Amino acid sequence: MNDESSATSSIPEWAYWGADTERARHNFPRSGRPVPLEIIHAIGSIKACCAAVNRDLGKLDTGLAENIVAASMEVAAGTLDGHFVLDVFQTGSGTSANMNANEVISSRANEMAGFPRGSRHPVHPNDHVNLGQSSNDVFPSALHVAAFFQARSRLLPELDRLEMALMEKAGKWDDAVKPGRTHLMDATPVRMGQVFSGYAKQVGLGIQRIEAALQGLQYLAIGGSAVGTGINTHPEFGSRVAEALSKSTGMPFFEAENHFEAQGSRNALLHYSASIRTVAVSLSKIANDIRLMGSGPNCGFGELVLPELQPGSSIMPGKVNPVIPEAVIQMAVRIVANDLAVSIADFGGVGSILELNVAMPLMGDAVLESSRLLSESSRILREKLLEGLEVDRERCEKLAGLSLMVATRLSPFIGYDEASKLVKRAKSEGSSIREVAANLIPPEKLDEILDLRSMTEGK
Repeated sequence: MNDESSATSSIPEWAYWGADTERARHNFPRSGRPVPLEIIHAIGSIKACCAAVNRDLGKLDTGLAENIVAASMEVAAGTLDGHFVLDVFQTGSGTSANMNANEVISSRANEMAGFPRGSRHPVHPNDHVNLGQSSNDVFPSALHVAAFFQARSRLLPELDRLEMALMEKAGKWDDAVKPGRTHLMDATPVRMGQVFSGYAKQVGLGIQRIEAALQGLQYLAIGGSAVGTGINTHPEFGSRVAEALSKSTGMPFFEAENHFEAQGSRNALLHYSASIRTVAVSLSKIANDIRLMGSGPNCGFGELVLPELQPGSSIMPGKVNPVIPEAVIQMAVRIVANDLAVSIADFGGVGSILELNVAMPLMGDAVLESSRLLSESSRILREKLLEGLEVDRERCEKLAGLSLMVATRLSPFIGYDEASKLVKRAKSEGSSIREVAANLIPPEKLDEILDLRSMTEGK
């Protein structure tokens, strides 16, 4: 399928795309992973701004520009989603995706002007829709816009809500003393509220890391054209498009300070992916801790009571499993794998080669999926786990009292070696530290020393 006529002959009558898209549709695999719609919508927004800027610069006829802007906004709004038919595993610059957009917008703009669907006149996909642009600056710009918008509109709000939910539990459970554990072994007591305050802080710091990484996504490659030199592009084009995007989206975007950096690598996207990975790892720790503390009900830790969402076994009646923590941990694993893919895709000689990264569709797909998964992880942790999660205060205090590591509080009074002997004796006899220390320290003083709450306050 090499010539124009053979390519167009197989295009469905209802389709807006043209020969370039049709060739790509047949050339590339059908993996079931299309170019993410977030990227398509971002391209639509960019194309609308490009047309408006070209009009203002006197590069594009006003009538043509108005139809291009209108058609591009339909792409941005998702009205034309069904006409974006290409697999994510395509040319590494996203050229096919960009041409898919150019052809759809051109065809739709011409239809608006009264010409047949599929026509390349009066609006031409390359000469007019792609005026002043290259796939090499449009597609990386779309990745930044899509990722930034998704983070601001969905991911960060979900993480904010999760942090607040964890802080609420920290305050509610500040009076519940439980055994601490290090290396999965008994340690000195800690309050459940303190534990959950740590989880809340992990999420809060994760939000800060994502916020820091998002700063890099605000800078766009648009205006760099093919290799960063801005060939065939007005000198003010990049800055004006970034300004127009800021106004249309309500989010701050800027022209890249150095177009050769902006097109030669995808370090900003890699930084953002790494920040998502870090938070995912944090959520995996929180989810796993909760499932451990909720293990049981009779033969596990039993310090937390997990909400009973669904039957846990097809053979064991009444069994309930920690399904939400397991789902969150699985999503975290996928996010880590996505981050590895992004890292390799930005690696020198793999994706980032000379003046262009050529693994951008893969990177965009992986980063956007990770952002969605982290958003969902945060939501289900809050809605399906934290909202129904309860603490068993009686169980926590009982276990804290049984911990042999409360002997740590005796060291300042009887010395480390003597306290170690008491631990060994208590362990061999099956006794508590309080019982084996009764003959060494007066009862009133022992009650003061072994007060569980005071041990959680650094006293």
